[in-house]
Amino acid sequence: MKSLRKLLTAPMVMCCFALTAIAAENSPNGIWKWTTQGRGGGQSYEQTLKLDYRDGQLTGTLMGIQSGRFQLPDTAISDATFKDGLIKFAVSREFNGNKVTTRYEGKIQGDTITGWSERPGMDGGAAVKRDWNARRTK
Repeated sequence: MKSLRKLLTAPMVMCCFALTAIAAENSPNGIWKWTTQGRGGGQSYEQTLKLDYRDGQLTGTLMGIQSGRFQLPDTAISDATFKDGLIKFAVSREFNGNKVTTRYEGKIQGDTITGWSERPGMDGGAAVKRDWNARRTK
């Protein structure tokens, strides 16, 4: 009887380990980086995003950048969700007294997020939508 129990328990334990590994592979946790093209074809810059997913809650921070006179502080993400490998969040920053919210959406596959970002256009113009391709560094 004991050997039958061991025989049946071993595959179940292996399945649990496999499911845990798959879930960890598609987890949003970590530090993600991507390059964004500057406005009007200006100089591109690297963006860094730190994400943490615990107990069904996604939190994170888009790290600030400095480029010449252009400086942005670290900013917490908002409206963040993660389900079935799909990630969505928003980042609101202030530029010259105007609040600008950029929305991100993507699919996580291993150490890559592939999706898009969208922000309002300048002076009420059409929204600007860009491809978003981030890689996990840690």
